[in-house]
Amino acid sequence: MKNFSRITLAGAAAMFLAGCAHIPGGLAPSTTPIEGKAYDVMGEVKGTDSRTLLLGILPISGANTIQGAINDAKSKMGADALIEVTAEAYSSWWILWSNNTTVVRGKAIKFK
Repeated sequence: MKNFSRITLAGAAAMFLAGCAHIPGGLAPSTTPIEGKAYDVMGEVKGTDSRTLLLGILPISGANTIQGAINDAKSKMGADALIEVTAEAYSSWWILWSNNTTVVRGKAIKFK
């Protein structure tokens, strides 16, 4: 019975120390001014940028910026900019580490 109580307590503690969140971001017509410029739409793209923290405070990877996610999306098709842009963020917390990720979606364009 004593071991069962310890296992139950450890399981409950793990549930309270872990979690996740989805944070809606914003919308933008484009990542750069496009008014009066001719361009071709190349297709839909998705870019991400992430950061991992050890013990929730020590960064061990990445920077997790919106600009990093935009650059990742543009690089997938060699685009000059994105139009119809959306951004959102995801976070997950575990006992020893946490992850924060920014996701940008949009249509890749190339200026003529």
